[in-house]
Amino acid sequence: MKRYGAARDSGVAAYDVGPGWIVIRFHHGGSYRYDESHPGAEHVLEMQRLADAGEGLNTYINRFVREDYAARLS
Repeated sequence: MKRYGAARDSGVAAYDVGPGWIVIRFHHGGSYRYDESHPGAEHVLEMQRLADAGEGLNTYINRFVREDYAARLS
């Protein structure tokens, strides 16, 4: 997993991406997979873009995705 750029000021600690999916580890300890089934390809692409940019990902998740994840991993 890659450390998220704004990790100190964000709920997001790290992330990993692949074709059509993103896994996000939050500081509270949980890791979640988001993919084309939940919350959908458009959201996943934007989340990948924000993750690579290193800012805005936690805000985006809180505004548009919330608990619409494909799986809770830990």
